[in-house]
Amino acid sequence: MSRPAVLAVAHRGDPYRFRENTLRSVESAAAAGADAVEVDVRLTRDGVPVLLHDATLERLWGDPRPLDRLTLDELAGIGEPGGPRIPTLTEALKAVAETPGTRLMIDLDERGPAAAAYRAVADLGARPNVAWCGPTAAMLAVRELDPEAEIALTWRQPRLPGRTLLDDLRPRYLNPPFGMVEPRLVGAAHDAGLLVSTWTVDLRRTVRRMLLAGVDSLTSNRIGMLRRELAG
Repeated sequence: MSRPAVLAVAHRGDPYRFRENTLRSVESAAAAGADAVEVDVRLTRDGVPVLLHDATLERLWGDPRPLDRLTLDELAGIGEPGGPRIPTLTEALKAVAETPGTRLMIDLDERGPAAAAYRAVADLGARPNVAWCGPTAAMLAVRELDPEAEIALTWRQPRLPGRTLLDDLRPRYLNPPFGMVEPRLVGAAHDAGLLVSTWTVDLRRTVRRMLLAGVDSLTSNRIGMLRRELAG
């Protein structure tokens, strides 16, 4: 039996071309052939899930205020008129739906946004087009909301999760950073019935090393490069 194709996941969209976690970045990654576009989701003060990695707007938007102190209406004034802005999760879901074959991977750093993010997905009927990734607490919150959710458990230990956690969470992927990936860990994960995804792979030589280790999915800031490498 042939091995399934390794998936190409775009990290925060296509950030080498457009600002990360914006609609232009998401759309560019989808157009470049990403199997999935990973985005980070946090909540505004009024509980709306939007795309942002950091707790504050300082790094990307030049505004030092924390996101959770701003309402969605207040976010509308961030950035230059007509320029990029912080999109809602609903907008990102709709953007990805325009490209058949591309999914959205929702990355949650904590469990707090899980319920609102899940509602946004469910309200659009987008559950089949969504995967989830993040640490244990956040992914357990997702699992409580959706018994069928596809989950990649972000993992930073050199050994597999315990059997109890795996039974409770039922992740499809173990998702370590690439610096932790070696053939023994990948083999153990496969033996346990897990696929292996890894991040953030931005160099060609690292892509090749991960493929030799046997991973099943690669996440990169350079989705065009990754697609070319996977095409051989």
